[in-house]
This record gives sequence, C-alpha cells and structure tokens, in this order.
Amino acid sequence: MSFPLDRARRLRANPGLRRLVRETSLEPADFVLPLFIRPGKGRKRPIESMPGHFQYSIDEMLKALPAVVAAGIPAVILFGIPEKKDAKASGAFAGNGIVQQAARAIKDRFPGLIVIADLCFCEYTDHGHCGIVKNGAVVNDATLALAAKTALSQARSGADIIAPSGMMDGQVSAIRRALDCSGLEMTPILAYSAKYASAFYGPFRDAAESPPKFGDRSTYQMDPANVREALRETALDAEEGADMVMVKPALPYLDVIAKVRERFDMPVAAYSVSGEFSMIKAAAAKGWIDEKKTALETLTGIKRAGADFIITYYALEAARWLH
Repeated sequence: MSFPLDRARRLRANPGLRRLVRETSLEPADFVLPLFIRPGKGRKRPIESMPGHFQYSIDEMLKALPAVVAAGIPAVILFGIPEKKDAKASGAFAGNGIVQQAARAIKDRFPGLIVIADLCFCEYTDHGHCGIVKNGAVVNDATLALAAKTALSQARSGADIIAPSGMMDGQVSAIRRALDCSGLEMTPILAYSAKYASAFYGPFRDAAESPPKFGDRSTYQMDPANVREALRETALDAEEGADMVMVKPALPYLDVIAKVRERFDMPVAAYSVSGEFSMIKAAAAKGWIDEKKTALETLTGIKRAGADFIITYYALEAARWLH
C-alpha cells in the first residue's frame, strides 16, 4: 500500500466534503448587534471610526431594525447617549432615559427581538467613569446601589436581559436581589464577567462619547495579562446569580473564552469589540485583506473557542454573507 496511509486531505477535496465535516458552524442566530441611541428625531449620525454604524435617534433606530430582523439576528444590545451628564449618572436610571425609551419602542414594534440593556455609567457620568467617584476614585459599594436602581428601570421598560458591565465587586448580587424583590425574578443577567482594560475600546468611546476625563479604568477592569483572575471573576458572578457570562474583548482573549467554556456549564458570550471591527474595516479599505473572509474567519474563531453567541459590529454584514 502506498504511503501515507492516513490522508487527511481526502476530506478537504471539495466544498461539499468540507461542509460535511465542518466542526464549527456560524449562523446569524449567533450574533447580537450593538446599537447606539441618542435623543432627538431624524438623527442618524455616522460614527467615523466604525464605518457603517451610527448614533440613532429612536425613530431612525426603528427604521433600521426591519433589516436586523430579516437577517435572522435575534438580539440587540443598547448603549445610550443622554442629553445631559452628571456625577450621579442620572440618565442611566431615569424612567424616560434614552435606553428605557428605546427598549419600550423596540418591544412595541418588534416584540420578538431580544433587547439587552447594557448597564454601565461611563456614558452618563460627566467624568466618564463607570460609577460614583469620590476623591478621584470610583467607589464600589455606592455604585452598587446605582446599578440596582438602573437595572430595575431598564427591566421595567421592557429590556429582556440586563448586562452589567462596570466590573464592580458584587454588582450581579445587588442587581439580582433588586430584580427578585421587585417581581422581576425572570429577568436574566448577562454578566460582563471578564472585561479587560483593553486598548481595543477606542472607537467605542467615540461612539458612546464616554472617554474618562481623568486616569483610566484599570482599577476596575482587568489586567490583560491575567487569565486566572478571569476564572475567579466568572465564578463570583455565577455564584451571585448570573445567568450568562461574557468575555470582552474577544479576539485577543480566545484562550480566556476557551477556559471559561471548559470551566462553567452556562451560556458564554464574547464581545468582539469596536477595535476588532475597525481594524478589519481599515485594512480592507486599504485593499490589504479580504473583508468578508477575514471577518467570518474571526467570528468563526471566536465561536470555535467556545462562545455560544457573539456581540459584534459585523452582525448585520456577517448575517447577510452567511445567507
């Protein structure tokens, strides 16, 4: 018999064989689309660093959603840009806050679309940090009360899932207690459990108008060098009542996604962040890479690492490519 006996290339010989033995499938149902919402009417402001994405007023957001539904994308995650900012992030928990208004509008017009409310305060504070600041530092426990108050406001406005992203110690427990004690015990929590102090957030901060006015967020977001800490953070969130956990960013942290997937028997999300999206867009604009192939390869890699679903700015384009 001729050498070699085991020819792995046999199963790569044509597209049909490759599809038949493919280990990881990527579908529109795997994606969550981020949306940036601002007050006003008739507003659709392009985000320069994120081509194809916009800051929407609610009426313009509603015009964009039929394409999302038609593409088979099951969920959106909302980020609000308030009219005014203050030290107490009042716009985050206001009953008529921009995320609250958007959630009500979506559930009224598109009741089957899942609405995830990001719960963080950097977009709402005049200092750009993710909580109450005293003497130049974010105060953890005072911020928990604010998180609980905001979660109630978001859930009462129709948000299907609350996603706390501030990386405050005990935030999941505080939110879970508040929801349960208010008759909202069926509202799931998607915890940003391993959120790193990453350089990949730059375009998002433009989109959400949320750069910190002083210092950085390294006292509450995680050191990019650490993985054991990510597992500890995830375990704490699971113990406190999180229904799903998340790793953010995605592409530089595939090892973290894989370890979280192996360790925890619960849904794992990955957030493929703005910098990951914008790098591909920029290189494709230069003609250096094939955008479609690169984006789909990246998303496949994130899912292969263990993500059950992916928050991605490529959601709409990738869904169309996959169709």
